[in-house]
Amino acid sequence: MHILAIDPGINGAAAHIYKDSARVFDLPTAGSGKHRVLLPAVLASQIREIAPTFAIIERVHAMPRQGVSSSFRFGQAFGVIEGVIGALGISLNYVTPSTWKRGLSLSSDKDEARLRAIQLYPQAAADLSRKKDIDRAEALLIATWARDHLKGPTAPQINDGAANA
Repeated sequence: MHILAIDPGINGAAAHIYKDSARVFDLPTAGSGKHRVLLPAVLASQIREIAPTFAIIERVHAMPRQGVSSSFRFGQAFGVIEGVIGALGISLNYVTPSTWKRGLSLSSDKDEARLRAIQLYPQAAADLSRKKDIDRAEALLIATWARDHLKGPTAPQINDGAANA
């Protein structure tokens, strides 16, 4: 299975795993600060090149004390990701952070997740070497969870308590 996993958001990242190979990349953006936006056409091109069997996105929500503007930008980025994947006709699945972290025996510690991703995919270590590479690492771990927990040529929709959009 070619699995595409996305840790969403304006600072989000994606990972693609197939057999023993792994690739991570930041979601394409333009602008800076509050004017930074995802680039749907570039993201679509990147995903089309990967040709995933299915995609999985981390199902997250606004965080407490997060401003209205930040929440809106996050939701907008999430919607762009869903729209691009849907427009490409790729089966889309969702998983909550607690589900995939529990499935990989991880705590909420961000550095623990980054170090686990390096351990599992040493060939991606250069792309995960900085503490700020956590989104890349988490995307890779979400793909790993999907590979280990979802079966079949195309994975079914996941219902882990979160409502599908």
